[in-house]
Amino acid sequence: MQSQKSTACGIDIHKDFFVAAIVNRDGSATIQKFDHTQYGLLALKSWVLSAQCSVVGMESTGNYWRPLHLTLEGYVELILANAYVIKRIPGRKTDTLDAQWIAELALNGLLTSSRVFPKDAREIRELTRARERLVDQCTKCKRIVHDVFDAACIKLSSIITDIFGKSGRYLIQGLLKGKTIDELIAGIPSKRVRKKERELKNAIKSGLSASQVIVIEQNLQLIDRMTEQIAQLDGEILSRMKDREEDLQIAMSIPGIGTIAAVTILAELGDYRDFNSPDSLASWAGMVPSVYQSADKLRTGSITKHGSKHLRRILVEAAQAAARTKNTRFSAYFRKLKNRIGYQKAIVALARKILCILWQLLMNREFYIDALNSRPKSQNLIQKQVSPQSIERSIEILVKAGYCIRKSDSPINIQRFQGAADPP
Repeated sequence: MQSQKSTACGIDIHKDFFVAAIVNRDGSATIQKFDHTQYGLLALKSWVLSAQCSVVGMESTGNYWRPLHLTLEGYVELILANAYVIKRIPGRKTDTLDAQWIAELALNGLLTSSRVFPKDAREIRELTRARERLVDQCTKCKRIVHDVFDAACIKLSSIITDIFGKSGRYLIQGLLKGKTIDELIAGIPSKRVRKKERELKNAIKSGLSASQVIVIEQNLQLIDRMTEQIAQLDGEILSRMKDREEDLQIAMSIPGIGTIAAVTILAELGDYRDFNSPDSLASWAGMVPSVYQSADKLRTGSITKHGSKHLRRILVEAAQAAARTKNTRFSAYFRKLKNRIGYQKAIVALARKILCILWQLLMNREFYIDALNSRPKSQNLIQKQVSPQSIERSIEILVKAGYCIRKSDSPINIQRFQGAADPP
């Protein structure tokens, strides 16, 4: 809990204006309304400093808090509080009461500040989120192309895994130009796809209408343009992450985490040293179950989903990739949970496990080593019990092959008959 202050300011933020209230320890209060412009921000700054305000509290409402934070940062103590906590105000709801309530909470040290990333970290996070939006838009365009082909009864996706790959794009361009199926098959760049001649002829038995051609062409152009933009963002993001090269390598040592996933996770985490334990990090990321307790009854619900939704999304994607790996502890852990609690909950549990392990690795500056894959091959061999029936069968096979087997006190002596024919 924070120490008590003599004077505090609370700000209720809106898109076009904000209401500020300065509350003193004696109970007096001063309230003003400012425009959400550069002039209004400077006027607020002058007003707060002239009142010798010791702390300013505000809620993290969308992106509207950022200009206020940048204007006052370095001049007064700032508390950026979670709007979920501040909104729990009893009684009437007005902007003036909101501002006074925030000021009273800050005055008595009852506000817990949210994490505010440094400027460089915020810019990297903006780039990764911009990339995520482009990927979503690109996926939407691809889905539209799939829908058009389904409507035209052209089942390309049933034959080719990725219709936007090299062979898939060739077939799409050929269909847009009205080529025959024989012409299309003859020019397919992949021999493996070219061998599926019969399947392709069954899948492509109709053509595209003029309107369908226009829709597909426009979406293909959008996909190509966004793919170039994504590549540009990738280069910019990686160049800004050069000073965290070791962190990237540590994150990428975990199964399921590639370059993009590692960059996104690190950008969303910021300074991992802000957390004193992996559990506190998981709680901040909203990947811990909700807890409902009354008397002696304790129930846990779904995850809280507090914190960055972008972090949870990329962790779930990494968990899905890790669950598909072979002979790893992650895949074994996922299979064990899946049989008991189902696919979705098992994936979320694995995502949290990956996040906690990543924190440990980053704090200790270590790379991930999977215990299953690190064993010598001899330890991975399964020791099987040899039954008497299998011994008798082995002796029978050796005798047929021309070997003579004699029992003695020493281990079984196996000799081959002279002139015996080689076994088949």
